[in-house]
Amino acid sequence: MDLPNRDTSSDTIAEDIALAIHEHRLPPGSKLSEDEVGEIFGVSRTVVRAALQRLAHDRLVELRRNRGAFVAQPSLREAREVFEARALLEPRTARSAAERITEADLALLQRHIDAEHAALAAGEAGRALYLSGQFHIEIARIADQDTIAEFITQLVARSSLIIAVYWQRRGALCERHAHHALMRALAVHDGALAEELMKSHLLDLLSSLDLRSRVAAPSSLREALGG
Repeated sequence: MDLPNRDTSSDTIAEDIALAIHEHRLPPGSKLSEDEVGEIFGVSRTVVRAALQRLAHDRLVELRRNRGAFVAQPSLREAREVFEARALLEPRTARSAAERITEADLALLQRHIDAEHAALAAGEAGRALYLSGQFHIEIARIADQDTIAEFITQLVARSSLIIAVYWQRRGALCERHAHHALMRALAVHDGALAEELMKSHLLDLLSSLDLRSRVAAPSSLREALGG
């Protein structure tokens, strides 16, 4: 069935597709037919095309000449480069966040952790991964470094694709205690410890991926988008 009562702007459609990608409902390689997406959301191909262009700009979608749009499939080289970039940016950002964090920020991060663990308990690994990424993005926001936060947001999004392709075990999700340890360091404004914990955490995340494996065939586009 078609999605009822939806804001059918191209931005909203792009956000819905991006969320399906982040939550691994749309695996890498999934074809995004303009006609089918348009039917699901009840919009024209022009609106769909604008949404796909935005996703291509964010490197979540590949637009292939005469073939259409597909969820991006990161290469081994890209996988390593993305995590190397995160390892350069996020530890220093965690240090800055520790210096600026407020009680309200800590409460927000705790809600992310609680929701992530609830998703894991419910067997919703893709949802847990998405929430884990949002935790990292919130730390970048707390650091009050807008340009770096924008880069980190893009890197986290691409990390979701990398984990989908090179998934080895559930450990590819953020380890259960890693975020708690980061929270403790942030709460006492220990920037040096927060920096070190973030660096170690990202290395653990990369080591939990099998950089040889590939995912199974994509699921139904309509089912992935909740149609």
